[in-house]
Amino acid sequence: MVEQQSDADIDRVFHALADATRRDIVRRTLVSEQSVTQLAAAYAMSFAAVSKHIAVLAEARLITKRAEGRVRLVRADPAALARAQELLRSYEDLWRGRIDRLDALLSEPEPTPNES
Repeated sequence: MVEQQSDADIDRVFHALADATRRDIVRRTLVSEQSVTQLAAAYAMSFAAVSKHIAVLAEARLITKRAEGRVRLVRADPAALARAQELLRSYEDLWRGRIDRLDALLSEPEPTPNES
């Protein structure tokens, strides 16, 4: 069963995942918790740009950030990713059902002109 999420929450998740850098940040932080500095070093962009990507992911609740002294650590939230996956699965089920009904309709024999 898909947990009820607002349209705004769903939009934030898919907006966050629409960017390749953000998807890579999620992938890296699923493997292990990383500092913002470690993440920034992995990309050919400024620290500020990586921080903005992290903020978008945090707003979508796909990652969590925590402070350990002066270091900010980032970890992906597998539960949030599972919710996004379940939502996609529900859309897939919806469209598969529609396609199955269309296939059934199209496979019905056409009535002959004498059958009215």
